[in-house]
Amino acid sequence: MKLSQFRFHLPEEQVAIYPTHKVFTDEQGNQERVYNRDQCRLMVAHRKSGTIELFKKDAKGKDTKQPLVFRDVVNYFDEGDTFIFNNTQVFPARLYGTKEKTDSKIEVFLLRELNSDLRLWDVLVEPARKIRIGNKLFFEDDGPMVAEVIDNTTSRGRTLRFLYECPHDEFKRELFSLGHTPLPRYVIAQREVTKEDVENFQTIYASEEGAVTVPATGLHFSRELMKIMEIREINKAFITLHCGLSAFENIEVEDLSKHKMSSERMIVNAEACRLVNKTKQSGHRVCAVGASVSRATETAVGTDGMLKEYEGWTNKFIFPPYEFGMCNALMVNFYHPETPMLMTTAAFGGYDLVMQCYETALKDGFQFGCFGDALLILDD
Repeated sequence: MKLSQFRFHLPEEQVAIYPTHKVFTDEQGNQERVYNRDQCRLMVAHRKSGTIELFKKDAKGKDTKQPLVFRDVVNYFDEGDTFIFNNTQVFPARLYGTKEKTDSKIEVFLLRELNSDLRLWDVLVEPARKIRIGNKLFFEDDGPMVAEVIDNTTSRGRTLRFLYECPHDEFKRELFSLGHTPLPRYVIAQREVTKEDVENFQTIYASEEGAVTVPATGLHFSRELMKIMEIREINKAFITLHCGLSAFENIEVEDLSKHKMSSERMIVNAEACRLVNKTKQSGHRVCAVGASVSRATETAVGTDGMLKEYEGWTNKFIFPPYEFGMCNALMVNFYHPETPMLMTTAAFGGYDLVMQCYETALKDGFQFGCFGDALLILDD
């Protein structure tokens, strides 16, 4: 397929810059946002019948005027079905420092630690044209956190060596204390990072540190919703894919078969395999929560359609046409045009149906992006 087939106009007002919330105003006119993870809008698409649902049903199965919300997702699954979640944990990856001698302000975006003993990190810098090998960056006015540029990796990529002598755990704590929640650029272009973002830009089940952006579909799952799933005996399996910035990289080729995704580290353990494979063998639904989960499971699925243990890296890029071997349901957000996540969605649901969903979402005011609304695609 071609890149241009995933191009559409997304109005700025339909890009969510906050999670789903209600605003309350006190007597003094001060406003407070109360966030509701599982109350975003939900669209449901059925890929075999080609039908799209937007509203809740009455007792006779007819549409009401009440829009579906994310918590309604449980009504489409039965006892014995399994959701696969990505339990990666976002760390405060965005730092701001100053360049020695010039005091120029430099953004440093931490990607991954390369060597814990030598304090080497793979990073992106902005503006990159000002940062050369040998430059030193200072992250506090009078503090000890200093880094030296020791290599150029890409046009914006650098390798930094942090000149900080102390035990590694102490170094990591100090480094992360200087960092900010790594909200996407399209969010920070519209607003400041807030203290609430530390919690809001993290799934409630995050446990494995290593991501620089959140697996966004998982943000919609609240503790209440997870409890409802438990009561209904809908299973939860957890895998790890440390989300990097591959999802935000511009695709610069028209022919999608020529695009190369950046690699991301992933782990699929034995317990996840046992639960998922038991679900498949019993004929129940397996739902991937987010494009990152679909990438991971398609990397680790065997030729027999069963999930295999895996620890390593994946640069899998899924776009139409593609035959999925693992999951038979997919939960995703509504994504920006020309993004790999949109292409993965179209590969699962079928290009025509998914683009029809997007046309409907644009028309009906759905919100897009990491804090936006959700789309459930079922294989029926």
